[in-house]
Parts: sequence; C-alpha cells; structure tokens
Amino acid sequence: MVSKSRRRRKGSLLRALRWLAFVPVASRVPTYTRLIWALATDARVPASRKALLVGAAGYVFVGRDIIPERIPLLGGIDDLAVVVLAVEIFLDSVPDDVLEEKILELEIDEEAFRRDMGQVRRLTPAPVRILIRRLPETLDAAGRLVKKTRIGPRVRSWITDARPGRPSQEESFA
Repeated sequence: MVSKSRRRRKGSLLRALRWLAFVPVASRVPTYTRLIWALATDARVPASRKALLVGAAGYVFVGRDIIPERIPLLGGIDDLAVVVLAVEIFLDSVPDDVLEEKILELEIDEEAFRRDMGQVRRLTPAPVRILIRRLPETLDAAGRLVKKTRIGPRVRSWITDARPGRPSQEESFA
C-alpha cells in the first residue's frame, strides 16, 4: 500500500513536470504576443474579450498579488497564471475565422500553435477554466446593463470631475 505522503510527492512531481513542459512554449512568446496584439486591435473581436487582457495586465501592474512576491518561486506564479488564463480565454473567444486569418497573416506555425494551446489547457485546472470562461459573458451582461441604465456617462462625469484642482460634486453643491 502506498502512503499518503508518497502519493502527495508523486502528484507534486507530476505537476512540476507539467510546468517544465511549458518551457518550449515560452520560446514562442514573442510570436504569440504579436498574434494577441493583432487580435486585440482587430475590430471584429468583441471589446468584452479584450477586457480580459486589460484585467490581466491590471492585475500584474497593480502589484496586489494573491501570493506575495517575497515568497520564492511561488511569488511570480500567480502573475503568470493570471496572464496565461486571460490569454487562453481570450484566444478561445476570438472568432475562428479571425484567428485563422491572423495566424496566416503572421506566418505562425498552426500545428505548433494548436499544440501549445493544448499544453496550456492541460496546465489549467478544469474548475478554473470553467469559471474564467464565464467571465466574457458576464462582462457582456454588465455592458448591456450599463448601457440600459445609462450609468456610463454619469460615472465618466464623476471621474472627470474628480481631477485635482477641480471641486468635487459634493463641494460644488455646498
């Protein structure tokens, strides 16, 4: 009979090996960055899908982490995981014809691209993928709600009125 600690070590080793398999994908990051940029600037890709990328970039640049950076190795993994998940979900939500067009246009090896995306999907736990995949529809619904309630212009005016040197709305009503 195999002990619990031995099974746990075996599971940890398998997870580590899966992460090592991600290394070849890293060599193609510049190519995939060009692809993502080309897709993000394409008007045929819905804005709610582009918001995933903006959210991931915000998470990385804001500096508030799920796992603090001071923890060796693990500190940077949460940033990587957020970016990888956002890119995966973004690419999954891009219309197939647009994705194919950009892959051809940028002369990306389609077989390597499909293999790399499969590799990334295997690294992402299924419950996390399911939860994140629902995010674009949630953003679409939020966008429709903002449009329907017409709160967007009010929020925009609150933001622009709160600039330094200008009185806030509370001060101007006093």
